Amino acid sequence: MKKITLLTIIAFTAAGISATAQKSNKKGMKKVLFVVTSNDKLGSTGEKTGFWSEELAAPYYELLDKGVEITIATPLGGQPPIDPKSADPASATEDTKRFDADKVLQEKLKHTQKLSTINQADYDAVFYPGGHGPLWDLVEDKNSIALIESFYTHKKPVAFVCHAPAVLKNVKVKGEFLVKGKKVTGFTNEEEEAVGLTKVVPFLLEDAMTQNGANFSKGPNWGPYAVEDGLLITGQNPASSKLVAGKLLQQLSK
Repeated sequence: MKKITLLTIIAFTAAGISATAQKSNKKGMKKVLFVVTSNDKLGSTGEKTGFWSEELAAPYYELLDKGVEITIATPLGGQPPIDPKSADPASATEDTKRFDADKVLQEKLKHTQKLSTINQADYDAVFYPGGHGPLWDLVEDKNSIALIESFYTHKKPVAFVCHAPAVLKNVKVKGEFLVKGKKVTGFTNEEEEAVGLTKVVPFLLEDAMTQNGANFSKGPNWGPYAVEDGLLITGQNPASSKLVAGKLLQQLSK
C-alpha cells in the first residue's frame, strides 16, 4: 500500500514538473503577428487580388520551424483573399505546396483575428506579407498605422515584403515619416511595369517611399533582395520572403 502511495506521489510530482516546464517553454516562445490584407479587388479592373501566397508561406514556415508562435490578423477578420495568380501551379514553391496541404494553417486563415482587437504588447514583432491587396486597405487602415507605430516605438522589429512596405506610406513617428532617412526596399517601379499594373495601382511603392524621404535601394528584378535599418526590415519581391524572415529571426534572437 505504501509502495503504491509513493508511486502515486512520484507520478503526480512528475506530471506537475512537466506541466510547469511546458508552461515555461510556452512563456519563453517568441510571438510574431502576421498582418494580412482583406482586400480582394484589383482597383476598378474587375479582377481579383489579395495576399501573395509565397510571401505568407515562406516566412510563416521559416519562423514556425524555429519555434515561433504566429497569430494572423486582418482588417475584417476571417478568411483573407489569396491572389489567384499566386495560387497558379506555375508560381508554386516548396513552401506554397506545404501551404496548400497544411490544414492547420488553412483553418487558422479562416479565423484570422480582427486587427482592431490586436494589442502590440502581446507580440515580439510584426510581419506584413505583400500582394497587391494591401495597397487598397492596409495603407489607409488606422489600426494598422497605429500598430506599426506602436511596435516601432516599443523597440520591436517591423518587417515587410514586396508590396507590403507600401503600408508604411502614412506611418509617422514623432511627426516624421517612419521611413525618412531609412534604408528600405520593396516592389520596384520596373517590376510593377513588368506586370502591367502601373496604371492600376493607386500609387507606385518606390515613388511613395522616395517621396517620404526613404533611401530606397533595389536588386535585380525578381531576385532576392532585402535590407535592414535598425528595427525596420524590408524585402523587394516574393523571392525575398525568406531573406526578410531570416533577418527577423536574427533580431528576435538578440
